[in-house]
Amino acid sequence: MGFLMSQQAVVRYRGFLLLPQTNQSWLVRPERSPMLLLPFRTASCSLADVKALLDWRLSEQTSKINAA
Repeated sequence: MGFLMSQQAVVRYRGFLLLPQTNQSWLVRPERSPMLLLPFRTASCSLADVKALLDWRLSEQTSKINAA
């Protein structure tokens, strides 16, 4: 007689929160400010894929900083 609540674990990785969504996608948010990357959503993928995408985006960000 209530709402079906499915609890999903939040994953902390390299200063970011990886939040699983109901459609098998992920919401990636920084844990705190200042933000190195803006929050973003992924397509349907695994946790390993999200971590690889985040690592790639972080490496792109640091290469832009080093180029400046």
